[in-house]
Amino acid sequence: MIKKHEIYKTDKWNMMTVEVQGRYIILREISDQWGEETHTFLSRPALMQWVNNRFNKESYRDNEEEYNRIMAAFKQV
Repeated sequence: MIKKHEIYKTDKWNMMTVEVQGRYIILREISDQWGEETHTFLSRPALMQWVNNRFNKESYRDNEEEYNRIMAAFKQV
């Protein structure tokens, strides 16, 4: 069974999708700057560690609401 979550989207070219496929968590990050990157995680703690490194709170100082929305979406995976 595959569960798919759309985590982050500012427009149709900048988004993240997370697919939970059994014990694997596959994250696809699509952006207009870098194209598509795929990351595979074996656990939710490993995913959350990557999320905390990728979305550090200091870079969202001016937009804390967006940071909280992104973190809440990842915690629901």
